[in-house]
Order: sequence, then structure tokens, then C-alpha cells
Amino acid sequence: MTQILTSPDGTPASRFAFGTMQFGGRADAAQSAEIYAACRAAGITHFDTAWVYTDGRSEEILGQLIQAERDQVLVASKVGYSGGAGAGNLQSQFDTSRKRLGLDCIDILYLHRFDAETDLRETLSWFAARKAAGDIRYIGLSNFAAWQVMKAQMLGKELGVSTDILQPMYSLVKRQVEVEILPMCADQGMAVAPYSPLGGGLLTGKYGSGGSGWSSGRLSEDARYNSRYGQAWMHDTARELTVLAQARGVDPATLAVAWVAAHGSAPMPIISGRTVEQIAPSLAALDLEMDQDLYDAIAALSPRPVPATDRLEEQEMGA
Repeated sequence: MTQILTSPDGTPASRFAFGTMQFGGRADAAQSAEIYAACRAAGITHFDTAWVYTDGRSEEILGQLIQAERDQVLVASKVGYSGGAGAGNLQSQFDTSRKRLGLDCIDILYLHRFDAETDLRETLSWFAARKAAGDIRYIGLSNFAAWQVMKAQMLGKELGVSTDILQPMYSLVKRQVEVEILPMCADQGMAVAPYSPLGGGLLTGKYGSGGSGWSSGRLSEDARYNSRYGQAWMHDTARELTVLAQARGVDPATLAVAWVAAHGSAPMPIISGRTVEQIAPSLAALDLEMDQDLYDAIAALSPRPVPATDRLEEQEMGA
């Protein structure tokens, strides 16, 4: 598996990453600084942002926060969410991201999503050129299906490059990546940094508490998140996770993040939040010991996705 290093001196990246999607949005500059300090104190070295986040404020704030310790942190950003994956658009967004971050080199650069309208050779040629020039250290893909990743792998062989890291969605209520994405990463030696391990906040337990969470969270305020996590069984899973967590004396968010990190493909979950208090349970997952019994108990709270061949009898037999 590609080993993602914080800096060229060979220091491994932290086991978790922190996603700065809310920097400059729900988290103002002062809150963002407090969150960054808490992450660093907990040993987080890997910070994730994107050209599109909070109209650029996320990258600007992160760039300011890392200035004094650039060589001790790993910075990831993403381009191509809008405007397509053509070389011209990617270069324009990349140049803007570097300026906002105050960096000549962005450690990990992801293509934010697959673009069916652009020849993938053009996209990969641009990434290959950026890596050869030292503008980026690792090539990443986000929100890709397995067949799209493997298409990139095959075309990349012609160009002398390969995908180093993948960023898919993964949580107890979004397990589709277990079918092909995570096994593919293990087979192809790709690192994996899954986002939304808390299911958009659903797995924190606040949405089933009857408290103020319903009026202040993304599931109630953002139609996309409400749709993504709106199925009744997902809310049932969240309530059952809360019960399990209470029985063990831990926060449900701690269990949710630790469960994602415990998958055999060694994911580096991207945690996030808008206050220091909000991210504390996720940071606590760094110290949680996840034995097989606990892992299995959590896994049993949500449906296991069917195998890629849809041969359910083989799944039941453990094949």
C-alpha cells in the first residue's frame, strides 16, 4: 500500500485526517484556529480541503494556520468538482488553491469527482505533469466508482503514473465501499481516506435525542444531507449505536469513527466539525481499542452490502 508521508523526511501521516470543509463557513477563523490546535495536540498531521470549500475561505484559513509548521503537516486539496476535468480548468483551480494555501507544492491533490465528458487521458496527463514538476506529491481520486478507478489505473500505466490515494464516502450507514472500493484499494496498494465517518452527523446520536440537534445540524438544514441519510433504517442504526455506546460508557461518535478506522484496508478516516467540543469524541477514537467482538457488534447494526456478484449464499458462507 502507498505509504502517505507527512513530509519528504519520511514521517508517516497521522492515522486520522481532519477535513476543513467548515473552515470559513460554520467555523469562523477563530474557531478554525482552535480546532486546528486541538487536532495538532491530538497528533493529527493530515488536513484536507478543496478548491470549492466555503468559496475559498477553507484553503485560505488552513494556509494561514500551517505557516509556522509547514514541514510537519500533510495538506490535501481537491480540484475539478465544477468546470470539468480538462487540463485548463484543473490548472486554473490548482493555481488558485496554491495561492490561497500559500504553497508551491500541495502534498495530495485529488480529482474531486469523475468527469465523463473529458478524456481521462487528458486529466491523467495533467496530473502526471504536476507530479513530475514537483507541484504535488501524491495523486488522489475522490467519489469514483471502482471501474472508474481501474480505468484510471490502466491508462495511468501508459503515462507512468498511478493513483496513490482514494477518498470515498464510508460510515456505518454508507457501506457500499466494502463491496469493491476497499478490496480494490487493498489489491492495488492504494491508501484510502474515507470521508463522513459520522454519516453527516447522524451517528453522533443528536438527531435521535429529541434535543436541539434537529435545528442546528446539516441533516435538518441541508437538503442533500437529508436525502443522503434520510432512510428510516439509518436512523434506527444511529439509535442502536447510541444504546451500544451508552452501555460501554463512550460517545457514539467515538465508536463510529473507530469502527471505520478498524476496517482491514486500514482507512484514515477524515473527521470534521465546527467547534473543538464537537470534534472531541472523534479525536477520542484515536485511543479506543476496537476488538473483534466490538467491531462485529457495531457492524451488525446496519445491513451488510451484497457482494458484487450478488451471490448472497456465498456471503453467508463467508466466501
